[in-house]
Amino acid sequence: MAQKIQKTNAARLLDKAKIKYELIPYAVDENHLAADHVAEELGEDIAQVFKTLVLKGDKTGHFVCVIPGNLEVDLKAAAKCSGNKKCDLIPMKELLPTTGYIRGGCSPIGMKKPFPTFLYPTALDFPYIYVSAGVRGLQIKIAPQDLIDYTGAQTAEIACPL
Repeated sequence: MAQKIQKTNAARLLDKAKIKYELIPYAVDENHLAADHVAEELGEDIAQVFKTLVLKGDKTGHFVCVIPGNLEVDLKAAAKCSGNKKCDLIPMKELLPTTGYIRGGCSPIGMKKPFPTFLYPTALDFPYIYVSAGVRGLQIKIAPQDLIDYTGAQTAEIACPL
């Protein structure tokens, strides 16, 4: 019998907004929280598995970058598109108090408060992408345009090769 998947806050918010998505569980390796492991577990292309990164700019404060798992955030580009001179990833210890999420389970949907969100444009090359559902071991499979519409994200060239 299939295990019942516990709905996360992110999933409940999508339900409330009547947005179509699927919850996809995967095996978590606490020592390997990287997107390539998630993609492997899902049997999906790493370019379709997006990671959610929270940054802090020197002018605007916190903002979110959602980028393919095989890229890293380009801090210069991210600062520029978010209206900052410079920015950096927030320290790990600030992730939970700022977003309500932990590393490896940070979703662009349902953070403690809405932050400006930037989505890497290749997301639109796919019928669906994966983002964290808000806990380790669970991904949301969602149409990129639905994610943009829900989060108010802008597409931006915010990443570069690892």
